[in-house]
Amino acid sequence: MIDNAFGTSFKTSFVNSDTESLLVVESQLKDVDPSEFLSSNYELIEKYILKYGGVLFRNFSIHSLSQFNKFALSVTSELLNYTYRSTPRTLLGGKIYTATEYPSDRHIPLHNENSYSLSWPRKIMFFCVVPPVHNGETPVADSRKIYQSIDKAIVKKFTQMGVMYVRNYGNNIDLNWQEVFQTSSQEEVNKFCTENNIYYEWSSDNSHLKTKQVCQSILEHPITKELSWFNQAHLFHVSSLASDAQDLLIAEFGEENLPRNAYYGDGSSIEIEALEHIRQVYEKNTIKFKWQKGDIMLLDNVLMAHGRMPYTGERKIVVAMA
Repeated sequence: MIDNAFGTSFKTSFVNSDTESLLVVESQLKDVDPSEFLSSNYELIEKYILKYGGVLFRNFSIHSLSQFNKFALSVTSELLNYTYRSTPRTLLGGKIYTATEYPSDRHIPLHNENSYSLSWPRKIMFFCVVPPVHNGETPVADSRKIYQSIDKAIVKKFTQMGVMYVRNYGNNIDLNWQEVFQTSSQEEVNKFCTENNIYYEWSSDNSHLKTKQVCQSILEHPITKELSWFNQAHLFHVSSLASDAQDLLIAEFGEENLPRNAYYGDGSSIEIEALEHIRQVYEKNTIKFKWQKGDIMLLDNVLMAHGRMPYTGERKIVVAMA
């Protein structure tokens, strides 16, 4: 039962009636400015976000990137740049980015934004400019439920050891270091790595770069103090790829030089069975909804993971981080 404090002009529900996660706030009026609505009801919306992981605003009057930028700036005084990248994106202006630019036939596993690092956005916002014709949902899952559902022995080991992310740049596979670090200066890369506790090693001719960083696997929410599963081991690990792609990459580069991989914090291998279990837990807790033009989804990035389903036809979702 939802305590709807917005009044009769706004309908509240869940995207999935069986799961109390991701609240939908749907305007019953025309031309309601979502930025003004957010500003007028921010404390209540924040309460709902902390309880349900996020809010989907639907049927509000938003038709352009500038309106979405205004909405995003109602959440925070300053939006974040997409730094230390793991996926390709394009800056559209005003710190608004395209969603991950992966081929449309590929599934992007659920994850919390930048949870492969020691720095991440507290909130992430999605705006549907053009809804996909077929599929293309942005599935979500409550990271608190993921944490609670994973086998306790696996949780204990991950909690004790953390996750080491290993990346190799310069093999013409995956993003190059200039794209990841958003600079062509090796000195700036070295400085960033030093400041962020990232081990780095350049090849003798400076054509290749290897980085290693040990990060959290579990995170305590700064406000609610709840624990969330907060890492991307299941996504970075080579086993996330199709078996033929795994074999090709390992044959070409060897495990030590794969473009990206994940290990326990001490560098030991993560059991494939553990990773498969984690993926199954994500799948079991996944919530989907069909995008509608003008939808805005505002998530607490610590409490809610997101992904992307394959799609056909045009799809344009843009993103901002706070």
